Parts: sequence; C-alpha cells; structure tokens
Amino acid sequence: MARRPHVDLADQLQPGTFEYALNQIVGERDLSGFDLRFRNDDTGAPAYDPAILLKIVLFAYSRGITSSRQIARACRENVVFIALAADSHPHFTTIAGFIASMKDEITPLFRNVLLICSQKA
Repeated sequence: MARRPHVDLADQLQPGTFEYALNQIVGERDLSGFDLRFRNDDTGAPAYDPAILLKIVLFAYSRGITSSRQIARACRENVVFIALAADSHPHFTTIAGFIASMKDEITPLFRNVLLICSQKA
C-alpha cells in the first residue's frame, strides 16, 4: 500500500480565499449551542467537532454541493475539504444527520459568513 505524501493542511487554506475566511469565521464563533445538541460521548464513539462539520457543510454549500454523500467523498478526495475537516472523514449519515438536526442554526450562520466575506472583499 502506497504511503500518502505529507501535506501541511494549514497551507491548503490560503489567505484571501473563501475557505480561509470560513475557517477563521467559524473558528471565532460561539458554537456552544451546536456542542450541546451534537454530543454523544456517553453513548458510542465521540462526536465529530461541530465546527468541523459546519466548515465542510458550509464550504460544500458554497460550491453547490448539497448531497451528504458527495460531501463525505470530498472529505476523502479534495485537499481543501480535507484541510477544513482536519483530515477526518465523517460518514455521509453523520453529515446528513447534522444538517437535518441543525438546519435552523446552519442557515443563518451561512448567511452571516457570506455577509462577512462580502464585506471583506
């Protein structure tokens, strides 16, 4: 089995790009509401960090990708998604469940991210 070459994930998010701004904006937000609703540490495997799921979902939406299967595949194959996901590989059912359960929180956050990015442009 061939070894994957080492890629510095932080270098994949270049200043001035949407993905860089998205990474910064989501990283600065208070996501305690997401944390409280998306924890399963007591029953099963630890949950994915909601910030990671938000980053990949919002980035996917910005690219017109709305299928959880396509988002999951991008987290394995696209270096920008891999960087935003911190090289984690959430299953499409995890992504779909996150979107379904958090859609009321995701929509205004996505709008705010886009507004902030348009102000910085």
